[in-house]
Amino acid sequence: MPLKVLRNSMTELTPSQRRELRAAAHHLDPVVSIAGNGLTPAVLGEIERSLQAHELIKIKVHGAERDAREELMRAVCEATEAAPVQHIGTILVVWRKRRDDAETAAAPKAAKGGAGKPAATAKSARAFAAAARRTALMKAAADKKRLAARRTARKPGPLGSK
Repeated sequence: MPLKVLRNSMTELTPSQRRELRAAAHHLDPVVSIAGNGLTPAVLGEIERSLQAHELIKIKVHGAERDAREELMRAVCEATEAAPVQHIGTILVVWRKRRDDAETAAAPKAAKGGAGKPAATAKSARAFAAAARRTALMKAAADKKRLAARRTARKPGPLGSK
């Protein structure tokens, strides 16, 4: 899927790419909400982190008219260098290819959230699930080893127990 880049750094999607992304976003729940305070630096930071972790996200907009929602979509896409996928009702769908670590460090300061805090490392859902599986397997192996050690300690010797 080759992507075209516009003058203002927003990614332009072809109709077929947009259709595929809309289909992929269908089952997603909104991960960010924009309410009365609008597009604050904290909200932009959360959108940035969500795009880094998931690439394709839904944003729920509360209490804004259609024109205001379209303006929010444009502002979010420009601030995060994302591509608008869909605007349906109060839901905005945006996509951006996951950035490398060097690109993340050069991201706009307004989208970073906290001023002096280091940004959390975002993991994809697949990497998170793999880490959880590894942890569960290591815990199960340790429990099995512990249980085997208890059984060995309880068995009486060949002469019996006192």
